[in-house]
Amino acid sequence: MIELIPAIDLIDGKCVRLTQGDYDSKKIYNEDPLEVAKKFEDYGIRRLHVVDLDGAREGRIINYRVLERLATRTSLVIDFGGGLKSAQDLEIAFDSGAEMVTGGSIAVKEPEQFISWIRQYGSRKIILGADAKNRMIAINGWQKTTEQELIPFIETYQQQGIRTVICTDISRDGMLQGPATGLYREIRETLPEIYLIASGGVSSIDDIEQLEAAGIPAVIFGKAIYEGRIMLKDLIRFMEAANK
Repeated sequence: MIELIPAIDLIDGKCVRLTQGDYDSKKIYNEDPLEVAKKFEDYGIRRLHVVDLDGAREGRIINYRVLERLATRTSLVIDFGGGLKSAQDLEIAFDSGAEMVTGGSIAVKEPEQFISWIRQYGSRKIILGADAKNRMIAINGWQKTTEQELIPFIETYQQQGIRTVICTDISRDGMLQGPATGLYREIRETLPEIYLIASGGVSSIDDIEQLEAAGIPAVIFGKAIYEGRIMLKDLIRFMEAANK
């Protein structure tokens, strides 16, 4: 059964969503992310993906107080990303209640630093963020596309011990036009030992079922919930199946 991971993206401490990583497209969905997280928890969700968009843009952790509230006032397992660039950033994230952290830009710009994190904290604590545009890795809150190809990039870090990867197809993110299932299937076929978390484009329950049928282990989604395309009650059957 595919693991369901709703997302909360943070700007100024508020729950927002962007379209294709464009900060000018910001839409506020709730002033209080804790209220959103508690609703997820009430419907049986166990895992939460939290992104510090302020941090991604500024290059340092910023919304850690919100992370702390989410971690201390829910039982959700939280993975946290956005702006994690130093050992101090990681310490703050873990001290604030993150179970796992995601590194994307740092893995591109400072690979030795990121590898040191893998070795220090282990593959259960460190997730590779592989955000891609036209199969090329993008960094700095998706504001810059690099010359590194997606699948070789993931494979390089698999060899360094990474076991979990969040892959976001930027062209799909926030568009509600369906996920890049073909791309995720290719990653799974090429790197079957990677626990792949698909992200971007999910618009309906049918999209989640499509990813599950393709053998994708987990999916992150956000805008579809906030826009009412997916109702939380529709997720209950996934939770029940996962608990059998």
